[in-house]
Amino acid sequence: MFREMRRFKQKMEDEECIALLQNGKRGILAVLGEEGYPYTVPLNFVYEDGKLYFHSAKEGHKIDAIRKCDKASFCILSEGVPEPDDWWYHFDSVVVFGRVKPVEDRNLVREKLEALGRKYMPAEDTIKEEIEKYGDRTAVLELVIEHMSGKRVREK
Repeated sequence: MFREMRRFKQKMEDEECIALLQNGKRGILAVLGEEGYPYTVPLNFVYEDGKLYFHSAKEGHKIDAIRKCDKASFCILSEGVPEPDDWWYHFDSVVVFGRVKPVEDRNLVREKLEALGRKYMPAEDTIKEEIEKYGDRTAVLELVIEHMSGKRVREK
């Protein structure tokens, strides 16, 4: 169902892909938007147990698109390292495909908001304050990964 990577010599192993997903800071979620146009949005995320989690508003373009079609892809790039004395960067990327849905269980929502907070916020008390303040208005989206591929770009 999913294509094999054409440039197989640059393929990353699953463990390397997971490491980038665990340590990466931001990625781009792609869904099928209005009128069949792709809709992409940069998001913070956390990877846990083979799934990606994102925080979201409870309504808007992204949520409307997910309600119509739950298929999505998510892409992340490493920071990259410039080639000395030249213009190109060496970088790693991971693309995942799967199905995304809002998390309904409020305990799981809180758990994933806390996980996102630990990844992005400086202090535990800040995490709790933010969840208390905005938690009821915040959705958590879960992307169950069906296919994952990573590519290591090291070419001139």
